[in-house]
Amino acid sequence: MKLDRETEALLFWVSSSTTKPLWQMDHKSARDVYRRSISKTDVAPILIGAVRDFVISGPAGSVPLREYLAPKPSGAAILFFHGGGGVLGDIGTHDTLCRALCVDTGAHVFSVDYRLAPEHPFPAAVCDGVAALEWLTAAARDLGIDPARIAVAGDSAGGSLAAVALHETKGRLVAPAAAQLLIYPALDLRAKQPSRKDLVDQFPIPEDMLYWFFNHYFGTAWPIADPRAIPALYEDDSGMPPTLIVTAGFDPFRDEGVEYAKRLAAAGVPVEYVCYQGTVHGFMNMGRMLRAAYQSIRQRMSTWLKEQLDAPGP
Repeated sequence: MKLDRETEALLFWVSSSTTKPLWQMDHKSARDVYRRSISKTDVAPILIGAVRDFVISGPAGSVPLREYLAPKPSGAAILFFHGGGGVLGDIGTHDTLCRALCVDTGAHVFSVDYRLAPEHPFPAAVCDGVAALEWLTAAARDLGIDPARIAVAGDSAGGSLAAVALHETKGRLVAPAAAQLLIYPALDLRAKQPSRKDLVDQFPIPEDMLYWFFNHYFGTAWPIADPRAIPALYEDDSGMPPTLIVTAGFDPFRDEGVEYAKRLAAAGVPVEYVCYQGTVHGFMNMGRMLRAAYQSIRQRMSTWLKEQLDAPGP
């Protein structure tokens, strides 16, 4: 396995940067740099039907959401959790990805602006994610959405939040979720898998970056026995919806996705796993530079989501 040409060019461009690494910055400065970086690597904004920002009631106050509407909404919905290690990222950094999901599937897309650490450490983001999922299924019919046609999705740390939200609300939703899409998810901070060791220095999340995230998100006492922090610790994976897990060949989290796919399959969950071998973590926010990976996986994700959301219920 080797890097594809576009990823090689990206890494050369990164190596020539004079900006100091994010893990050497305070979290507020890192957020600004992260936003600027995505603005340079992401594809141009995609036109859709409409966008609106609003808030719902959460466990500690208001939780902001952004809703994306296709010109002809399908009556399905996707609840999306952005990545960024629980420290970086927001609705704006993942606006283009949510627009792509909306226009490709026709579904309402709701992006959750959950609380970030270190101001709001674990489990604040988890609590906001659970609240958002419970709200969406309860409010679905009033929004013109079939509660049986709701998918949950997220990238990186957002993939973890998506998986956790489904586990934590099992049996409590108006209708079971129709699907979950996990894009290079972070599922096991214990670094047990080979890819965490083999790709310890890999851009954009070398080990120094990972521990910067973990220390901000968890503080000094990592919850290494709490499945809300480590979804791989959930003992019962049955009842999870059909799942698509996407990883990258040069991603330290790659094998966490592989392991989770095997666990879900063993529990009887329909699961598909796809790895874009030649590229790195975060490529769905780098579509301007990693065009081949972005276009290939975007098509695969959207086709799969439409199949799940348009399928008849049980």
